[in-house]
Amino acid sequence: MPAMSVASHDHEKQPKDEYAHSIASTDDDDKILQEIGYVPSFRREFSNLATISFAFSIMGLCSSIATTFNTPLLLGGPASVTWCWILGACMCFTLGSSIAEIVSAFPTCGGLYTASAQLCPPRHRARVGWVVGWLNILGQIAGLSSTEFGLANMIWAAVVVAKDGAYEVTQGKVVGLFAGLLIFHGILNCLATRYLARLTTAFVFVNLGATAIIIIVLLAMTPRSDMHAASYVFGSAGIVNQTGGWNDGIAFLFGLLSVQWTMTDYDATAHISEEVKRAAYAAPSAIFIAVIGTGLIGWLLNIVMVLCSGPLENLPGPSGSAFLEIMALRIGKPGALFLWTFVCLTAFFVSQTALQACSRTVYAFSRDHGLPDRDYFGYVSKYTMTPLRAIWFTTLWAIVPGLLDLASPIAANAIFALTAMALDLSYIIPIFLRRLYRNNPEVKFKPGPFYMGDGLLGWTANVICIVWTLFVCVIFSLPTVMPVTPDNMNYASVITVGVIVLSGLWYMLGGHRHYKGPSSNIPHYEDAAMYGDPQRQTESTPPEAVSTSRRSPRSSPEHTISTYATPPVE
Repeated sequence: MPAMSVASHDHEKQPKDEYAHSIASTDDDDKILQEIGYVPSFRREFSNLATISFAFSIMGLCSSIATTFNTPLLLGGPASVTWCWILGACMCFTLGSSIAEIVSAFPTCGGLYTASAQLCPPRHRARVGWVVGWLNILGQIAGLSSTEFGLANMIWAAVVVAKDGAYEVTQGKVVGLFAGLLIFHGILNCLATRYLARLTTAFVFVNLGATAIIIIVLLAMTPRSDMHAASYVFGSAGIVNQTGGWNDGIAFLFGLLSVQWTMTDYDATAHISEEVKRAAYAAPSAIFIAVIGTGLIGWLLNIVMVLCSGPLENLPGPSGSAFLEIMALRIGKPGALFLWTFVCLTAFFVSQTALQACSRTVYAFSRDHGLPDRDYFGYVSKYTMTPLRAIWFTTLWAIVPGLLDLASPIAANAIFALTAMALDLSYIIPIFLRRLYRNNPEVKFKPGPFYMGDGLLGWTANVICIVWTLFVCVIFSLPTVMPVTPDNMNYASVITVGVIVLSGLWYMLGGHRHYKGPSSNIPHYEDAAMYGDPQRQTESTPPEAVSTSRRSPRSSPEHTISTYATPPVE
């Protein structure tokens, strides 16, 4: 009996211990956030698995490769598919590592936008925050739009294959489905964080599972005699220039669009860091794991697709999707459409996570007076504890880039290049600032748990990712087809430069009066240089502000967390 009593006592105690550990973890996260200068705005409902799943989902893997597979295959040839992926993946690894390092130090929903202000002297904070904020929002909205646009095309491609090519897909149908999917994702994102976290946990299994099954089934059902030779997959026989005028080198490099578009939006995990438990560890770890996994598994998938691709002249086929046509050729129409359902589901998940991440950036930028909305989009709903206004701002604006398809399907492809250009440029600015002002007494960079150090490793990764990003931005600014006409013009560079110029003019003419850079939501945090300086915090914060407390949304009556202010709610 005594033994049973002890066992029973331990069994009753275990849930309490787990609960206490969860509360302690939440307290640590909130303490780090307050040291940076922010009161928690969201509930921490994302576990480690959900965070890793979120990071994988934002990249998409099989759906992202399927969406952009035509570009390297039809412009540079099979060898461009194979080698551009692994080349770009290695370079993206340096960028992802550099971003993870900053996210670990600044785990806030503003992501690199917020971090950029803390990595430069206060006198530059507003200008830097303004540029990074607008580039990041532009890239994320374009990323959401391009993902949803790709999903709409994937769904219509399945219809064409199911009808044996006897179905006409018009631009109006594509744009209509695209807009409908965006509205649906907007509604889905209105759910409370706990439901989004549960939904996100399953993403990684569908994503990786679909990719693995496609690889296995294609290899199993393609006769050895029908597989291409190594020289076609990896060698000079696989370089097929179909650009109409560019030399083979430029045509080959156009293949980078697939990997750069797939492996971007790294800081999306940072934008949900205020909803993540042990964010300083979990958010950068998820980025690191997702970059490695997506790079290696994506390379294997690309190799298998090229190996089993059949005659190049038959692609992309009636559906317009070379990826789906290869699957239908080797697996058969029923099997291909069945697997394609999971590829589309993966793209659906990418759009879901992209919208969630972008809405958090809009929320942070509005809260800091970066939008002319008088903080209208910088509010959190008291019912769902999510930024509903920012969600619908993101949803409606993401429809705009997709309207390019009504002008020209080729011109609409610019939103894919626009995503990579705008996001990657917004990433390298804080990375550059961290190195430029590393010895500045006004800049206090306190490394997080994920840190590459100030030695050769950290410097090498930072320098490579900056140089590489500038290089690919030049490639992505070029029109992919020659001769250039209004219908096939690459508008990515025009839009990116246009947004930078217009936002810059706006800042000079009036924005500087109300925008002072990413700002704390804690009273008396007047200067980014004060963040993380307990002595200066104490001097500037009145005792009554320090003693104020509110209950955590997940707390018991005995548990409260110290805070200085509560986030605005609707």
